[in-house]
Amino acid sequence: MPRWLPRAMVMALALYGCFRLGSWAFDQLIGLLINILIAFFLALAIEPAISRMAGRGMRRGLATFLVFLGVLIAVVGFVVLLGSMLAGQIVDMVDEFPKYLDSVINWVNQTFRTELSRVEVQDSLLHSDWLQKYVQNSATGVLDVSTTVLGGLFRLLTIFLFSFYFAADGPRLRRALCSVLPPSRQAEVLRAWEIAVDKTGGYIYSRGLMALISGAAHYVLLVVLGVPYAPALAVWVGLVSQFIPTIGTYLAGALPMLIAFTMDPWYALWILGFVVVYQQFENYVLQPKLTSKTVDIHPAVAFGSVVAGTALMGAVGALIAIPAVATLQAFLGAYVKRYDVTDDPRMHGDHRLRRGMPLLARVRSAVRGEYGE
Repeated sequence: MPRWLPRAMVMALALYGCFRLGSWAFDQLIGLLINILIAFFLALAIEPAISRMAGRGMRRGLATFLVFLGVLIAVVGFVVLLGSMLAGQIVDMVDEFPKYLDSVINWVNQTFRTELSRVEVQDSLLHSDWLQKYVQNSATGVLDVSTTVLGGLFRLLTIFLFSFYFAADGPRLRRALCSVLPPSRQAEVLRAWEIAVDKTGGYIYSRGLMALISGAAHYVLLVVLGVPYAPALAVWVGLVSQFIPTIGTYLAGALPMLIAFTMDPWYALWILGFVVVYQQFENYVLQPKLTSKTVDIHPAVAFGSVVAGTALMGAVGALIAIPAVATLQAFLGAYVKRYDVTDDPRMHGDHRLRRGMPLLARVRSAVRGEYGE
């Protein structure tokens, strides 16, 4: 046996053990790493506001606290407003349920020549096997739901704490990061950090402005149709349609459509048509103007980044994909050398001069670069 073989076997086993240990540690810490990534992008998003307040003489910690307090008040207000709307709607539906049930029973009796009554239907439902099994499963699942809610609250607390530290100690964090790098690398890190702050903050600003415009437009429609809870529904449509990529618009429009359907089915169709028309106006008119100076990326690239982010990290990846790609595009654009584009008709899709030209002549002109001169 060669002398080097035992040592090589030990080395291979050690490397395999390190790989398995690293994989196990990564699987255990993937949730924490995702939370830290969300917190970092949240800190980048509020960095412009904090820097502006700190530039006016306010302590950075106090400025960060005030910004987070404003965000927390806005989120709690939105949840309370939406919860009160849904609670009132559920109470109304429960109160009107006997009328709906009577109308359905009357239609069934007239159509199928039956003699059903509400008391018989209610007794059959209350004593049915599937309802009892459903109640038992719901009772056993209360603990799982409670655990999920507590886990979600703990995750939100973790994200807010990390984002607070990242935002409040941003200069110290940059200084600590640059202290282990040579001066040339320090300039590149600071430039990338500045680009990330600009793009992420610009993304949040443009989305917030579009959410305001979308909410105002849908609020006018809901008021005209007389749909209840118009302010809460307008806030719901504005926020969900802008901060949930790709499907946010249709998910946001589903709730006002459902409430309008209980009043009049035609109202739901009006809302659906307005949502579709407004989405086209936003995609082709409003969004290009608002994002041209903040998140200037091609719509196809934005869609692809959202799909890739969703595949990698789910809803979190879909949310941070666009600012991340915009940051990467801006950073690469600062270092990629660009050239002037030649004045060639083919750049504009003009192939009329090629008609009638032999195939061999086309190949020669393309190789020599003489075509179009």
